[in-house]
Amino acid sequence: MSTPIPDYPLDIFTPEAVRDARTVDDALREFAPVVRLHDGTCMIARHEHVTSGLLDWKSFSSTSRPWHDPNSPRPEILLTDDPPRHTQVRKVVSDALSPRALERTKAIFQASAEAFVGKLREREGEAIDAVGEITQAWIFDILPEVLGLPKEGRHHMHGFSQMVWATMGPPGELFDEAMDHDFSAVVEWLGTACDRNALDPAGIGASIFAAADAGQVTEDEAKLLLQTVLSAGADTTYLTMANAIRAWALFPDEYVKLRANPKLLRSAFDESLRWDSPSRMAGRIATVDVAIDDHVVPAGTRCGLMFAAANRDPRFWDAPDEYRIDRDTRHSLGWGYGVHGCVGRMLAQTEAQAFLGTLVREVEAFEIAGDYEPWMTTVGHGPIKQPVRLKFT
Repeated sequence: MSTPIPDYPLDIFTPEAVRDARTVDDALREFAPVVRLHDGTCMIARHEHVTSGLLDWKSFSSTSRPWHDPNSPRPEILLTDDPPRHTQVRKVVSDALSPRALERTKAIFQASAEAFVGKLREREGEAIDAVGEITQAWIFDILPEVLGLPKEGRHHMHGFSQMVWATMGPPGELFDEAMDHDFSAVVEWLGTACDRNALDPAGIGASIFAAADAGQVTEDEAKLLLQTVLSAGADTTYLTMANAIRAWALFPDEYVKLRANPKLLRSAFDESLRWDSPSRMAGRIATVDVAIDDHVVPAGTRCGLMFAAANRDPRFWDAPDEYRIDRDTRHSLGWGYGVHGCVGRMLAQTEAQAFLGTLVREVEAFEIAGDYEPWMTTVGHGPIKQPVRLKFT
């Protein structure tokens, strides 16, 4: 006999819950191995169970996620596929973002990062927003460039970011507030900017369309994949880099270690991804009855696998709220896991190596200069504003 899945008494998607998502999600994790929300969605938040759920794509399918609207304005491909279809389209992106393919972009990222940080030096001692004026500003400028998108209309990256993440969560106050915005100009820009004829032939976007010439995907699918890379390569990356800056200010001894040994930068970036993951959860649907300890999630149940809470699970991590650049993060879920592991990981790491690497070399210390303001979306997570002061060498 299985134990009934307990109903969770709180709404974890209200504005108040989103403002304190770390505490809210950790409390859910400790309540029970699996809980049922008021709309019937089951949430799973412990590291052991989230890991096994991500690895078992046959039992936890991506094709019918909770709150999934197939008519939403975000790209509907890759993240909403299972193998073998997922394997086919993933290869197109993984080839376009392979180490070999990204090799030529390193110099572009590096030159852009050095120029950007050079301008930040002129503002030494000022309170600067680590998101809007640093990481987001840089990513929104350089990523469309590397992808080969036209310069006109890139200001719509902000609206695209909000549009994509707002449609991932459940109906409610935050969803309604986001959908009250008129995204028609964003959708129009997205359609024209990602057209094959609009792209720089030397950019990554053109290489994705080359896969259509080879018959791997259709031209329409290539366009959707480019739009997916544009979204996934921007938001989670700038949030993770902003969290790295936050962590370096809050844990200055760790930053001293990093400056003494810059080769630890990748570990430091991965630890910031674990310490405060930019995505609260991934959606799945159970295709069979799934046992979670003494409970059984029935087939047909829509589920949320909670990355961020699992990445702070004290059953698995020692002192999970501490940021440690030498932590073993091989089992962090920040990059996802299994067949849906982040296909853009190499792109994000290339961006971080250039930008954060330049900051580490040039900035002696970071200091918190104002209150953290959370990004008010139900599934995306992280700072939308974090004032800091930079002390340059």
